[in-house]
Amino acid sequence: MKWSEISIHTANEAVEPISHILHEAGASGVVIEDPYELIKEREDQFGEIYQLDPKDYPEEGVIVKAYLPVNSFLGETVDAIKESINNLIIHDIDIGLNKVTISEVNEEEWATAWKKYYNPVKISERFTVVPTWEDYTPVSSDELIIELDPGMAFGTGTHPTTVMCIQALERTVKAGDEVIDVGTGSGVLSIAAALLGAANIRAYDLDEVAVKSAKLNIKLNKVQEKVSVAQNNLLDGIEDHSADVIVANILAEVILRFTEDVARVVKPGGTFIASGIIQAKKDLVKDAIINEGFSIVETILMEDWVAIIAQKK
Repeated sequence: MKWSEISIHTANEAVEPISHILHEAGASGVVIEDPYELIKEREDQFGEIYQLDPKDYPEEGVIVKAYLPVNSFLGETVDAIKESINNLIIHDIDIGLNKVTISEVNEEEWATAWKKYYNPVKISERFTVVPTWEDYTPVSSDELIIELDPGMAFGTGTHPTTVMCIQALERTVKAGDEVIDVGTGSGVLSIAAALLGAANIRAYDLDEVAVKSAKLNIKLNKVQEKVSVAQNNLLDGIEDHSADVIVANILAEVILRFTEDVARVVKPGGTFIASGIIQAKKDLVKDAIINEGFSIVETILMEDWVAIIAQKK
């Protein structure tokens, strides 16, 4: 079977929404070529990095790649992808050069090419994300392992926005907590909350493919007794006030749309963790959260991204 590689040269801010567009178009995984990876400091004791070739990375911006089957609908699919990416400008998202190229690869190359980018990664004091095909031995007795298959996941769990969310969950989730994960994607944040001792986690995503992906990953990590996944638009229709923690790793524009619902659903004294925010929109999101009766506990920064931990008064 022949596959078509679609490559989008874009800006860092657009990586998450473009990845989502590609998944909706039928891609089962994405490869992100970010030149920051070449200079990023790492501790190699976790085996998360191998020799990287600078020729694989752009000099500026980020390249997002995905693989689609070559069929009679490919042209229409690519046109729809281009249109969706162009529409991101409406939401004030920088799409950079927005250069789209198409090339053909055979199935064997497609099946293995992206695996070289994905190895065990320690992302916080306690959490390590491990691909399902890797044998990994924990370094310490209190290390928590999240297994993910990026072939079916919305993200690998190692993007800065996800890492900051997991670090925030690590600081806030207590045994027995009720957690809501808004825009769950791969389900990685729900898995982290369950491993940290939360008693009940509700994971929501509008995309039915993400819902299926999250369910598979949650079962893979054996936390299905604690985590329920459902298709839902943000917190629409959620009327109870039972959440100790609400976590949302989505775009700033989307966070601004449902801060009122967060304030309604979370318990007094409860926590709201918001990520997926670019630096330029940090204050805008902070003000919206404060206006709904929250106080800002901590702001976490990583690369060009921001995560906010807030507490309901």
